[in-house]
Amino acid sequence: MKYDPSLGAIYRGNGLCQFRVWAPSAKKVEVHILTPNEQLIPLHQEKQGYHYGEAKVEPGSLYLYCLDGDKELPDPASRYQPKGVHGPSQVIDTTFDWSDQCWYGLAKKDLIFYELHVGTFTPEGTFDTIIPHLEHLKNLGITAIEIMPISQFPGNRNWGYDGVYPFCVQNSYGKPGDLQRFVNTCHKYGLAVFLDVVYNHLGPEGNYLREYGPYFTDRYKTPWGDALNYDGPNSDEVRRFFIENAIYWIKDFHIDGLRLDAIHAIMDRSAYPFLKELNTAVHKQAEELNRRVYVIAESDLNDPRVIQPHIIGGYGLDGQWNDDFHHSLHSLLTKERDGYYKDFETIDNLAKAFRKGYVYTGQYSKYRQRRHGYELNPYDTSQLVVYSQNHDQVGNRAHGNRLSQLITFEDLKIAASVVLLSPFIPLLFMGEEYGETSPFQYFTSHSDPKLVEAVRKGRREEFTEFSQEKEVPDPQDEKTFLRSILNHELINHGKHHTLYELYKKLIQLRKEFPSLIDPNIKNMEVITYKEQKVLLILREDEKEKICIIFSFNSNPLTLNLAIPEGNWEKQLDSSEENWLGPGSSVPKNLTSPGNIKLYLNPKTSLMFKQESEA
Repeated sequence: MKYDPSLGAIYRGNGLCQFRVWAPSAKKVEVHILTPNEQLIPLHQEKQGYHYGEAKVEPGSLYLYCLDGDKELPDPASRYQPKGVHGPSQVIDTTFDWSDQCWYGLAKKDLIFYELHVGTFTPEGTFDTIIPHLEHLKNLGITAIEIMPISQFPGNRNWGYDGVYPFCVQNSYGKPGDLQRFVNTCHKYGLAVFLDVVYNHLGPEGNYLREYGPYFTDRYKTPWGDALNYDGPNSDEVRRFFIENAIYWIKDFHIDGLRLDAIHAIMDRSAYPFLKELNTAVHKQAEELNRRVYVIAESDLNDPRVIQPHIIGGYGLDGQWNDDFHHSLHSLLTKERDGYYKDFETIDNLAKAFRKGYVYTGQYSKYRQRRHGYELNPYDTSQLVVYSQNHDQVGNRAHGNRLSQLITFEDLKIAASVVLLSPFIPLLFMGEEYGETSPFQYFTSHSDPKLVEAVRKGRREEFTEFSQEKEVPDPQDEKTFLRSILNHELINHGKHHTLYELYKKLIQLRKEFPSLIDPNIKNMEVITYKEQKVLLILREDEKEKICIIFSFNSNPLTLNLAIPEGNWEKQLDSSEENWLGPGSSVPKNLTSPGNIKLYLNPKTSLMFKQESEA
């Protein structure tokens, strides 16, 4: 099936605009043009409950749909809401003078993600004000920027997961053309752009979809209420709405990939699942455009079907976020055991995350009080995105504490090393690279007092399983938002600058040694020294062998390590003084007979390359 974007107001040039809306509940639909010249345009009925018409309307015109001569509502597929979620929609010309004709995207194994929130990345909180920072990200070694959701939400402050107009660029971030200019500039720097999209729910305020048709079903419940209707009566058109949205971002904005939010909350029992249909449509569109476009999911199910190919019954998605890796690393560094961290108490979990991808592959979970997950086999490492921090794992703490506020500088260095020297696709959360100290807290700007209070109450109740000493910050208070804005100036000072240089070095190593990112899991050996809290990871290809050592021990120790026979040259030592470490006794070059005794500083990372026999 072809999913060329056709919903909403699409400006065709020469003063001609077409309107199409799915409103099966309405017998008559009209477009009420409000400005600059008021007019009422009747739409004629099409099959399956669609209403369509064309009119002489210029870009910038404001309009509403009038249903059955009674209700006047914004366009569900609005391209722009200049007056917010309750105001009229605006006709937009998305024509843009692109200069990225030679941009074809990146190989998946080369992705190094940098997740950012537009509203807090700069004090101005716009697409345009991110552009001056792109050179910094390029120099750091980042290859892909992942933007948190940008669909129109209530007010000016929100994470983006309360969006209610999936086709619409948040008006406080800029206009559609500003996003296009941002993407075009990213491609100029060799940076891919991924967009976080929310297809599991819509926000509560400004959500008028029920007025148009059966977008939702009460057959399933989600944390946000009734589920979107992906498998019931009329679900074909609901699917079309969201698949057209995905294609819209890819075609009109040259987006290189989508991050699908919380797909475990997409309720769908159909024989041809929505996720599979969406993935197929995106990849077909990518082929037509001769570009690499990826679909990466967030899922907490540990279900291999998410990334398994269609031929064996999977959805065929290109990858997924791996929370098991994060939880294993976080619990080692912080020793937290509240909530879901109670399932990740030993270094064995991190070792299994390296070996198997998922940690929970069918065994009993104390947190869930049931068995969880299934073994991911076969798989390649480029199918999993790993991180020590992201918006959820920082922002969904009661006070939005970053790792820089929870652990030592040596811990921060080992966290960076574990993620960036892993064989998986790494993701950094904005500011992580220099140890940002501002929190990333949960913030909103709803206008409904009852909703505001409900959000406050829900936020407090969310942390009953976690130990808290202080009151949870008020999401509606503007100060909560302002506290979360980055302070980029920190990068120039002391430990912040050193940490940035370490991140830069780690990314350089990742790019320099192909065996580090070899997606073949069979070319990796993981040796665990459980009592000493040390991991030894061996990687090799036909040209090189790599040995990586991570010590999570809080004390210095001398350990006999099973480093393979041969001559090894040190590539990284986080204990060295240039990384503001205590100094290292590990030599630059060492010869191992198959086992070698090394003195390891607390919380240290080491990487060696075996010298060529030639």
